[in-house]
Amino acid sequence: MKGPTMYSFDPTEEQQMLIDAMKKYAINDLRVAAHEAEESLVLPKKLVGKGWELGLLQASIPGRYGGFGERSAITGALAVEELAFGDLAGTLAVMTPSLFATPILLAGSEEQKEEYLPKVIENEWSPYTSALIEYTFDFDPTDLRTTVKLQNNEYVLNGEKAFVPFAKDAKSILVYANLEGRTQAFIIQKDSAGLTISAEREKLMSLNALPLYRVTLNSVKVPAANRLGGASGHDFAPVLASMRVATAAAAVGVANAAFEYSKNYAKEREAFGVKIAQKQAIAFMLAEMRTEIEASRLLTWEAAWKLDQGKEDAFTEAYLASTGAADMAMMVTDRAVQILGGHGYIREHPVEMWMRNGRGFAMFTGLAIV
Repeated sequence: MKGPTMYSFDPTEEQQMLIDAMKKYAINDLRVAAHEAEESLVLPKKLVGKGWELGLLQASIPGRYGGFGERSAITGALAVEELAFGDLAGTLAVMTPSLFATPILLAGSEEQKEEYLPKVIENEWSPYTSALIEYTFDFDPTDLRTTVKLQNNEYVLNGEKAFVPFAKDAKSILVYANLEGRTQAFIIQKDSAGLTISAEREKLMSLNALPLYRVTLNSVKVPAANRLGGASGHDFAPVLASMRVATAAAAVGVANAAFEYSKNYAKEREAFGVKIAQKQAIAFMLAEMRTEIEASRLLTWEAAWKLDQGKEDAFTEAYLASTGAADMAMMVTDRAVQILGGHGYIREHPVEMWMRNGRGFAMFTGLAIV
């Protein structure tokens, strides 16, 4: 007797069309521009705009808010993996407005959805962003150091945020803070008193093309209506899980890029009269890299599927997917550098950049969401 179908590993026709479009953009545009963008610290606006026009976020927003689809974590994960295969910094830049819009879609009040979602998606790419990450050794998204208190029907925020993409030019920022032990988000306008954006960009080991800034909140007053979800607030768990799934998908994309590049290199590079791919040590490395990528991909898909289905353990699965993918990406990208030998260490080959990206995934939660 045939049992019930759990889920299919075959994308729908619409998903396949989206995957194909993302893959083409990733290879022909993001990958081509990645090296120069990393070296010059500049992502061309035209490049980001072209990615925005593919409509990943727009296809996640219902028509009544200006979009043309419905949000699906699994579709988002498929798209993010393809984009990150091209370049991580470019991927995060294209998706920055999602950091603002998707939490509003998931947890915002009806008034907030009607006010903000059309502004984000009905126009060209605009730097709407969010601020979650903090400068703490034991950073925990569910136990933030940034605080918020209710005073005279206004919320007052104090704290410091790290790695906020496009904060300098952002029109609005969704800031996460600790309200009586709960992580809650607040919509803050750029000109708010007490809100300070660092003059200089963050200097990191990777993502040099992505403009990241430090954001300081010194008694920033926010109207009560700007609390995400309204007076009663929102459940942060679905938002965090959606961030973790996006991070895991991006890690799979970067790792797969490193694997494919090093595999092709090993097939061409000769040592002592044979292709190095025929050397057992190299072959075993490649086999383990591929195995770990596939395992992380499936775990990411499962977490995304459970989010879409509203499963109770979706949040746990998202955590496992993100932590596992972070370790996997570091291992795969490191081995890609090893397979290229001395060539892996020079900037003419992209594997050194992918390894620097891979090192950061453990702290990238909050830079993407699906």
